[in-house]
Amino acid sequence: MSDPWWWTYVMIIVAGWIATDIWRWIGVFAGGKLREDSELLIWVRAVATALVAGVIAKLILFPTGALEVTPVWLRVLAALGGFAAFFASRQKVVVGVVSGEVILITGWLLLERL
Repeated sequence: MSDPWWWTYVMIIVAGWIATDIWRWIGVFAGGKLREDSELLIWVRAVATALVAGVIAKLILFPTGALEVTPVWLRVLAALGGFAAFFASRQKVVVGVVSGEVILITGWLLLERL
C-alpha cells in the first residue's frame, strides 16, 4: 500500500521544524545564562562571520547561473560599492545590499549594450 500524496510534505515540514526549532529552543534556554563576551559566543560569532564571508566569496569568485556571465571585476566592484554604502549609511544592511545590486545590474546592462 502506498503512502498518501501529502505524506511527503508532512515529513518535510516536521523534519524541517524539528531540525531548526530545537536549536532555537536551546538558544532561548541557554541565552539567558551566557555572557555576551563569553568565549563561546565570541567563537559562534566568528564562525557565523566566516560562513557569510565564504558564501560571498563563492558568489564573487565562482558564481553560477546568470551571475556567471558577468565579469569578475564587475562583481568585485559591486561588492566594494555595497560595502562602502553600508558603512556610509551607518551600517544599514539594506542600503549596502541594494547599492551592490544596483551597481551590478547597471554595470551588466551597460556591458550588454556594448
